[in-house]
Order: sequence, then C-alpha cells, then structure tokens
Amino acid sequence: MLHILMIGDIVGKPGRKAVKAFLKSNKDKYDFIIANGENSAGGNGITQEIVNEFYDDYIDVITMGNHVWDKKDILQFIEHEPSLIRPANYPPGTPGRGSNVIRIDNNIKIGVINLSGRIFLPPLECPFRAAEGIVKTMRKETPIIIVDFHGEATSEKMAFGWFMDGKVSAVLGTHTHVQTADERVLPEGTGYITDVGMTGPRNSILGVDKEKVINKFLTQMPVRFEIATGEAQINGVSLEIDERTGKCTCIERIQGFYNT
Repeated sequence: MLHILMIGDIVGKPGRKAVKAFLKSNKDKYDFIIANGENSAGGNGITQEIVNEFYDDYIDVITMGNHVWDKKDILQFIEHEPSLIRPANYPPGTPGRGSNVIRIDNNIKIGVINLSGRIFLPPLECPFRAAEGIVKTMRKETPIIIVDFHGEATSEKMAFGWFMDGKVSAVLGTHTHVQTADERVLPEGTGYITDVGMTGPRNSILGVDKEKVINKFLTQMPVRFEIATGEAQINGVSLEIDERTGKCTCIERIQGFYNT
C-alpha cells in the first residue's frame, strides 16, 4: 500500500515554515508528497528559491493554479522543473507542463495532473475534456494518478470527482483555502475531497491579515493585502493507494498548528 500526502495551498513564509515543521517529524510516513505552491511566495506565485526549498523539504511534486504566473521569473525556470506542474488546461504553447509521471522506489510510477476550474476563474480550456486525454495516456504507464483540481465552485469540483471516479486514484480540490469535511472514497475507488485547505497563518482570512480584508469589505476601497503573522496551520490529506490497481482505500484529513 502506498501512502501519499497532499498539502493544501501553502501561503507565504508562515505556510512554508509550517510545512517544514510538519515534515520534519512526519515525512517518513509517506512514500510520495505533493504540495500546492501557487501562493508560496508572499501570497502570490512561486520563485526558484522556494521550489528548491520545497525539494529540500522532501516534497516530490509542486502543483500550481491561477496564480502560477504572478512571479514573472517563473518563465525563466518552469520549463526546466518537471516536478513543478501548472494547470494542464492552459492553451497549447503555454510554458511548462500540466502533468507528469514520477518514478519512485520499486519502479512504482505516480502520475500527477493539475487542472483549473472555469467557474469564477479564467476561462481556460475544458478541464473535463483535458483530463480525459491526459488520463488515457497516463494510464498506459501507471494506474496511480492524483489530480489537483484548482477550482472555486464546489459543484464543479464535485462534478469532476464523479466524472473521474474509477479513472484516477484521487481528485483533490484546492484554491479556496478552506478545508472541507467531505473526504470520501467514491464507489469506483477514487479518493475525493472538495478542498484540501490552506497551509499558512491561522488567524487570518485566507492567509491575509484579517484587518486588511475587513477594511476592504467595510470601505470598498483599494487595500494592499499582506500575509498575516502568528500561529500557522497545516491542512492536507493522507491517502492510501493500492499500487497494483491504483484505487484509493482510505483518505483522511490532516490539521496541525505551529508557532512560526
């Protein structure tokens, strides 16, 4: 049985510190670790330095989302980072890759796909149709496939989960920064959760200084958001996957708190 960890959206330095603290004592429990890093650099985007930091923390694959291009330097390195995956439903010719198959010990291969929803997000190509083609090709190499579906609408994520049931090992939602309590194994063996949650400042609003966000709602005036400080949380899910069939046998939520 494979044990796979998915870490929810990492927000800024507090999130990165929480990841480091959690993995220091828990990394040996997992055969493979995925993390969403689209907000890891000051709340928007990612840098080469942070990519390397995550690798040093034993993260195997970094997925992204709608903030993938917020740090323009990513265009200088994304093509050279096969374990840094942006949404696969960007148009042809977009830099980087939207999926990859990673070989781990014992010649086991794990496929990872990143997709972006289209409701309340940029109108990319259809994630459902994009997934069909990628999964069909990927299953020729491995039955173990994890999908990070980066979406706003719960209905879109749920529809995608049911659409992929039995075709992939897990559909794990990201983007909203709020962990949902609907984790389950769908009837055909696909692990599912609507949102894995956020790894970042606990006493915040989606990782942002709460006073800044409240002021925005009160005044409707432009406000420069800042990452909150103080205690940090880690949100994630732990998966048990049958390496022969690729089916998920167990999915459990993870929550932890750290003084950063």
